[in-house]
Amino acid sequence: MLVARRLRELGVDALEHGGEGLGLMASWAGSDDVILIDAVVTGAAAGAIAVWDGTLGPMAFVTRGRTTHAFGVAEAVELARVLGRLPRRLSIYGIEGRRFDLGCAPCAEVAEAVERLARQLAEVWSGPAKVGQALSLRGTPSPAPPFAPARPMRS
Repeated sequence: MLVARRLRELGVDALEHGGEGLGLMASWAGSDDVILIDAVVTGAAAGAIAVWDGTLGPMAFVTRGRTTHAFGVAEAVELARVLGRLPRRLSIYGIEGRRFDLGCAPCAEVAEAVERLARQLAEVWSGPAKVGQALSLRGTPSPAPPFAPARPMRS
């Protein structure tokens, strides 16, 4: 949610979503370009940003880590793939989190990563949601999407 809010401040039509898989699929319906942003737990340093190509797959489901998404990103992507409802381009950005208590402010490293990612996305991603959607998910952390090796985002 933090990245979506910052993107809106920067003039990008970003949407927030609670992370429930079926609603997530409905949110990207009709969009060719979708960016999903979520907190992840991969073992990397807090604030590390990784990006995955969600169109590569199939995704392998994992049980490591903990997530508040009962039917979340991985499941939504795979169901959309089976149903032929994946967007043409699906980029999934994960920001490594550290603190996940309700109402807890992000640590400095995560706050810096939110700003860095929002600014980089805002440079290339602008316009109304009908052109594409930038979604930031609430409910954290998620296990890292278990498909296509993540590549660290360059600053």
